[in-house]
Amino acid sequence: MADTKGPPMMLPGSVSISDYSSLVEPTDILAADLPPVLQGLFGEVGGIMSAAKKLVREGPAFPGYLKAAEEEFGDALWYLAALCRRMGLLLEDVLREASGGDGFTPIGVASDLSGGGFADVRAASSSRHFDSALFDLAGTAGSLMSDTPSRDAVVQFARAYLQCIGIAKLSFARVATANVTKTRGAFLEPDEATLPDFDASFRVEEQLPREFAIRVSQRHGSRSYLQWNGVFIGDPLTDNIVDNDGYRFHDVFHFANAAILHWSPVMRAIIRHKRKSDPLVDENQDSGRAIVVEEGVSAWLFSRAKELNFFEGQTRVSLGLTKTIGEFVQGYEVQACPLKLWEKAILEGYRVFRELKVNDGGWVVGNRTTRSIEYQPLDWSPSDA
Repeated sequence: MADTKGPPMMLPGSVSISDYSSLVEPTDILAADLPPVLQGLFGEVGGIMSAAKKLVREGPAFPGYLKAAEEEFGDALWYLAALCRRMGLLLEDVLREASGGDGFTPIGVASDLSGGGFADVRAASSSRHFDSALFDLAGTAGSLMSDTPSRDAVVQFARAYLQCIGIAKLSFARVATANVTKTRGAFLEPDEATLPDFDASFRVEEQLPREFAIRVSQRHGSRSYLQWNGVFIGDPLTDNIVDNDGYRFHDVFHFANAAILHWSPVMRAIIRHKRKSDPLVDENQDSGRAIVVEEGVSAWLFSRAKELNFFEGQTRVSLGLTKTIGEFVQGYEVQACPLKLWEKAILEGYRVFRELKVNDGGWVVGNRTTRSIEYQPLDWSPSDA
């Protein structure tokens, strides 16, 4: 058995691999027993193999391979850490033993990460066929599928895992740090002090309002109308579908984005608060394409929400949904918002939407300082606040 003692596997800044476990532990909301973790680990191995298959089949036509592979390997590492936690093992010891045998060479610290990264490990030779390494990974994952997997089985899985990372020429450092960012952003309540405020440096007339109350009423049949400060804004909307599903009230989602994410190119356009003093920001963040992206997110999510009774009674949004939204908004300032904040914007927006739909309108009251949105009935007045 390889020696598991010695100096800790380090990250720049004297941070050890054990800190990875500490950083992701608060995101572990699974049951305390083994089956959910083992099932999840096996599923992530399937994800790794799926990404590899696309690389082989599609080659350059699958440009997202690197990111997809890093994410799948990162998720597998998360489950490996969760498994070690439940078995009373130290992830650092398991990885040290797995990487300490023949076929591996320590690289030291990753040089491709700015600001820090995990100590890296690579396969000593990349000549081994990737398929064989993947089959080994699947086989060792299968060996874990029991009520009481052994420590040796965990180490063998970790060895196969590192072997695949090495042969795929991925950076273990990037895999691990990206997983920390993703999981903490998706599952932990964000620190308010670290959240972005995209227009704080602009004049008040170019900012999204810090507080707003918008009246949403229904007139002329099933058309919805918006009023802000007593003035009609935007265009009257219908559901634009045979099914009377309430999409005519969907502007509430843009208002939720504005209040909670501090981002909504649609609302900026409706109230004419674009940041025109900076032509680049106006063109790249507040204009046509950004507006289309936000409308696209709204329409796509609405089709999913209908299947979920518009999130009624739910306290979480699936990671798959928020991850897809994250992909939608890549390249725009809102990509700086953690997925957990998107989850809040979705749940709060749909809570107010359900009230608007039931009552055929009402007031949408937003507060960017508290990152909140509330519903008030039609007979309410801002003077009542």
